Amino acid sequence: MTIKQLFDDESSTYTYLIWCDETKTGILIDPVDKQVERDLQVANDLNVQLKFALNTHAHADHITGTYLLKQKVPGLKSIISKESGAKADILVSPGDKIEFGTKFLSLKATPGHTAGCVSYVMDDESSVFTGDALLIKGCGRTDFQGGSASTLYDSVHSQLFTLPESCVVYPAHDYKGRLSSTIGEEKKENPRLSKTKDEFIDIMNNLNLSFPKKLEIAVPANMRCGVPDVDDQN
Repeated sequence: MTIKQLFDDESSTYTYLIWCDETKTGILIDPVDKQVERDLQVANDLNVQLKFALNTHAHADHITGTYLLKQKVPGLKSIISKESGAKADILVSPGDKIEFGTKFLSLKATPGHTAGCVSYVMDDESSVFTGDALLIKGCGRTDFQGGSASTLYDSVHSQLFTLPESCVVYPAHDYKGRLSSTIGEEKKENPRLSKTKDEFIDIMNNLNLSFPKKLEIAVPANMRCGVPDVDDQN
């Protein structure tokens, strides 16, 4: 199995192209609409046949590329969690397996940033794609989209911090140029999630962050799996 990490500068989003080395069957995690042509070119250059496009949640800072990918890749299916309330070809739940070639990802529910956040764990637990639930030395905000600091703390500690300490953490975003971390590093060094639950909740309740610039556009679009609004096409 091979992982290629791609980056969108505008939203600081990581998209992951992952494929089975034996069959060259691949998936994309958290594709961005403005980067679809790049993603397809990279897959083509590597002779990877895309099977699925997955989202970890309905993002608020960019529009998913799943709709555009489906128009350009015959047979490609979109995937998101059932709990997200968003539309997709396949709605997944905790414990479900997403198979591509001889490899698979298993799904863990990690709500808290949003009510429908999930993380995707490689079959051998060597890596985990955490979306916004667990970032490198941080985590996603919890003040909108059904977010809850208490829920996020419980999700990370029960679902992610129980993975092997060597498990590589691949987040949906980073704003400082960092590429990955490990579960062991985050358990010890995460300045938010290494605290007690009460301390974590206090930190999250006092972030005072401005809302993402694309919030009002991105969230409705992502609830439609990236399908353009009919009004926008008239």
